[in-house]
Amino acid sequence: MLFNTLSGRFLLLTMLFVMLAEVLIFVPSVARFREDYILSRLERAQIASLALLATDEMIDETLEKELLANAEVYNVVLRRDEVRQLVLSSPIPAPIYRSYDLRDAPAWELIRDAVACLVDPEDRVIRVIGDPVKRAGLLIEATMATAPLRAAMIDYGLRILGLSALISAVTAVLLFLAVRRLLVVPIRRVVKHMSAYAEAPEDARRVIEPQARVVELRDAEEALQSMQRQLTGALRQKERLAQLGGGVAKISHDLRNILTTAQLLADRMERSDDPMVKRAAPKLVGSISRAVGLCESTLAFGKAEEPPPSLARFMLAGLVRDVVESERLAVGDAEVEFISDIPGSLSIRADHEQLHRVLTNLVRNARQAIEATHAPGTIEIGAGEEDQGWWIRVGDTGPGLPERAREHLFQPFQGGYRKGGTGLGLAIAAELVRGHGGRLELLKTDTGGTEFIIHLPRELMPADAAHPA
Repeated sequence: MLFNTLSGRFLLLTMLFVMLAEVLIFVPSVARFREDYILSRLERAQIASLALLATDEMIDETLEKELLANAEVYNVVLRRDEVRQLVLSSPIPAPIYRSYDLRDAPAWELIRDAVACLVDPEDRVIRVIGDPVKRAGLLIEATMATAPLRAAMIDYGLRILGLSALISAVTAVLLFLAVRRLLVVPIRRVVKHMSAYAEAPEDARRVIEPQARVVELRDAEEALQSMQRQLTGALRQKERLAQLGGGVAKISHDLRNILTTAQLLADRMERSDDPMVKRAAPKLVGSISRAVGLCESTLAFGKAEEPPPSLARFMLAGLVRDVVESERLAVGDAEVEFISDIPGSLSIRADHEQLHRVLTNLVRNARQAIEATHAPGTIEIGAGEEDQGWWIRVGDTGPGLPERAREHLFQPFQGGYRKGGTGLGLAIAAELVRGHGGRLELLKTDTGGTEFIIHLPRELMPADAAHPA
């Protein structure tokens, strides 16, 4: 479980990287040790040779063996004044395997020879050549066995590796503690705050307070704090809106029942013989009808969601004709002309009832905008087919949408642009179009009029493709 944590993996990686660095240092170190080992043997051999040359006398065999054993060589050759002289000698147990000249040897050659000595387990006799100490001659050479050299190199390598392992372990532990203190503990604190906040996101006391000293972690805590505050505010607003929506739905339901009764009484008033009543009754009926419509729209929008569209093929011209005829009846004294440019053969796939509601909302908004100007106007409905699907355009010659309505175009209770409007019509229309997988867009709006376009996709979603109409 340790190596599944951030600090545990950092500990493992630190040890691996330190060991890798030590290995890269190990090979040159062993090569340097081999060179120093051989030079020290040459120095001993030189000292023994100079002591012997100083006497100018022959020494007995026992002393010569003792000098050679002390230098750990088989024989010594000293070259002085261009004269090569065998100073000390003894029987060589095997032929000379190889000669090594340490004078100005390049580093890569020393490393190569050191690695070759380490991997060769046999005891061989080698000749080594070097510069005499204190310039006591031109060169000195000696023969020696590789077994003691290899044993010393292995002992030195093991000590280096042991020291490297100790250094890597201590370094890794220190870095482990540092990472745990600087990173892991602050991250765990953030995770703890996130878990506590998730249990009750409405509780502002659970919003994290940035405390990290590391710049990156503090930035993360500040970003999390900002997000939590925004989410808490949004949840509170959502809860208030839900409560308000529930209250509005109840009021609208009861108010609709009251207004329905009033509408029945107003209908009877229209049949009165009193001229004053006859003049006031139509206005009263219109006002009550609009109030009933508002209540019904509010109740419809207050539902959790619209039912999924029931897709089927039908001729669009017939649906548009029904919408236009219904709006013509509501025109009254206003001069509004309806133009329908729908090909009679245009067949689309959509939910007939939902598309009827969408077009009714758009055409009704256009009619009411023109009526508000008290001037003649035109509403035009067009449609067509393209590779991706179908488009339906609804345009008018009204006064255009005000700035506030454009900013909150498809938002309920905010996108209304006429006095007494709620903006529910466009919000519901956009939601129904999105349910078809399409989109409702505002093409243009200015003093010359407003134009909306509906895009309906041709391709079916996977769930719809399983049961095509």
